[in-house]
Amino acid sequence: MSTAAAAPEDLGRQAHEAFRRGDAGRALSLVAQAEAAFPKDLSFKLQKAMIRRATGDLAGALEALEEALAIDPYDFVSLLSKAGLVEQISGERAATPIYKNALKIAPAEDEIPPALRRPTERARELVARTTDRLDEHLRTRTAALAAACSEAARRRFDEAIGVLTGKRRIYVQEPLLLHYPQLPAIPFYDRNHFPWLPELEAATEVIREELMGALEAAKDDFAPYIAYPKDAPVNQWGELNHSRRWSSLFLWKDGARQDAACALCPRTAALLERLPLARQPGFAPTAMFSALDAHTHIPPHTGSTNARLLCHLPLVLPGPARLRVGAETREWRMGEAWVFDDTIEHEAWNDADELRVILIFDVWNPYLEPGERELITALLQARNEFFAGA
Repeated sequence: MSTAAAAPEDLGRQAHEAFRRGDAGRALSLVAQAEAAFPKDLSFKLQKAMIRRATGDLAGALEALEEALAIDPYDFVSLLSKAGLVEQISGERAATPIYKNALKIAPAEDEIPPALRRPTERARELVARTTDRLDEHLRTRTAALAAACSEAARRRFDEAIGVLTGKRRIYVQEPLLLHYPQLPAIPFYDRNHFPWLPELEAATEVIREELMGALEAAKDDFAPYIAYPKDAPVNQWGELNHSRRWSSLFLWKDGARQDAACALCPRTAALLERLPLARQPGFAPTAMFSALDAHTHIPPHTGSTNARLLCHLPLVLPGPARLRVGAETREWRMGEAWVFDDTIEHEAWNDADELRVILIFDVWNPYLEPGERELITALLQARNEFFAGA
């Protein structure tokens, strides 16, 4: 390396030594010379900020950090340092957005330099503390108005506060096959859309009786729900792939009636025939008994299309079991069915000590017109034809 190229580094070391001796003026002069030689070198901007801050020139230190961020807006050290300086000048609330941005670009935990680990952890603590205070403030100021709203409106508003403060993420529809535009992203749908739910719930004991008979007579027909081939990536399904911890007995599968299973459960099959299932040859309906072993977790995932929704009816609940759809988590209760959009990320837990079983089937999204149902069915059939002829 030539002498000329090494000079700025020498100036940086000399500036450090001058500052250590207490000569801040000389140190800043040497840093200025180094900046003139290498105006895009972040290290000299950071060194200048450190010297100015140590001497009480907080505005000058902030200016130096902004010069560094003008060169590289994604430099973690510069952004974390700026947040600390803004906190010192204007307080925690003013610094919180900057700390948040710094944490977004923070290195992986094991890659954070030792000198920055405590400042990074403190940034997390400050952001969490400020977020909690903001959340409490917002809820206090809106409590009276929220109390006058319906339960559904209060749930939506509660989630809105979480999104606004950053305590909750935004969940959107993420269908694996078909996204049908302009359908609302509703985790759990209002019961009023499905006037047949009381008939279904009233048949709980009948369906449960037939289920228990099927478990006795055809336990081996309950096959693993997740069954990826050996050469396929399993992603989050590693623990459940080809596992009977989550198994199912299909009454309808991809639109085809499973006669043997329906023969074991004739009254259940007859009831399903009467219900307005999503009927799409080759795709839907799907209706099944879904069995989940004790203390088993179904990881987050999404379904195929928002053109149809899923209905759940619990049949065997030996203890606590729950479903999360987006930001909302509900406990299953005997005799209570619900309909939800499975293209919104969801996951389930059986926290009980014994097997949990529910009836699952799909229905059309109520926001679709009858003509759209036909169009979607034709669309997916045309897709199948295209690939079949490839």
